[in-house]
Amino acid sequence: MTNENSAVLYQVDNRGVATVTLNNPDKHNAFDDAMIATLTDYFQQAAKDKAVRVVVLQARGKSFSAGANLQWMQRMAEYTEAENERDAMALATMLQTLYTLPKLTIARVQGAAFGGAIGLIACCDIAIGSRLSKFCLSEVKIGLIPATIAPYVVEAMGARVCRRYFQTAEVFSARRARRLGLLSEAVTEDELDSTIEDIITQVIKNGPSAVGQAKALVEYVAGVPIDEALMEKTSKWIASVRVSEEGQQGLNAFLNKQKPAWQESNND
Repeated sequence: MTNENSAVLYQVDNRGVATVTLNNPDKHNAFDDAMIATLTDYFQQAAKDKAVRVVVLQARGKSFSAGANLQWMQRMAEYTEAENERDAMALATMLQTLYTLPKLTIARVQGAAFGGAIGLIACCDIAIGSRLSKFCLSEVKIGLIPATIAPYVVEAMGARVCRRYFQTAEVFSARRARRLGLLSEAVTEDELDSTIEDIITQVIKNGPSAVGQAKALVEYVAGVPIDEALMEKTSKWIASVRVSEEGQQGLNAFLNKQKPAWQESNND
């Protein structure tokens, strides 16, 4: 467990659920370069830890995150173009680390999620939001653009939708975020934790390696033509999984009506 006074908290429970918590509620969890570096470190730590099965990204207080911290923006304004590029690349690296993390990632969203916070949500595999949460791609209001988060937000919401919200900086509701694909589900505030817990309970029943490879599979085949090369790649992929230790154990447990080892270890 990290220090309770830290801007970001990290904890792993005995089921292998890692919780990353934005912990600056007085400033609506607005982030800066230091928080970005810490998030990168924790996401990398979760990726390498074989005990971690699921990563939940959440925030304390009324808001998920208001985006960039004011003091950080003030420093950015004085940076050279080269310094700004390095600064932006650190954010891009953090987002990519979260997006490619080889475990199921879940965003727990309440209150406001503005600017770069929408990038964090879009990078997660699943996003569960309160029906009272609000969203805004606010960068153009101050003469900027959502450049580093754009690949993930466009993938989540679609290009035409993003043409609108990138340019208008309108605030939109959780209901609309759900329709647009940014949120997986919109539930009451009281249902946030139970909904996420249901997903966690489901995923830890599944093969740990298979879950990570299933995530990689989606990334690999998305938008790729279904041709001979893809057919060969996916055939080789499933063949290697079938003969792997986890694949053999899972198949044999299923055929013998037994629980595989990963379910036994979670007492499920």
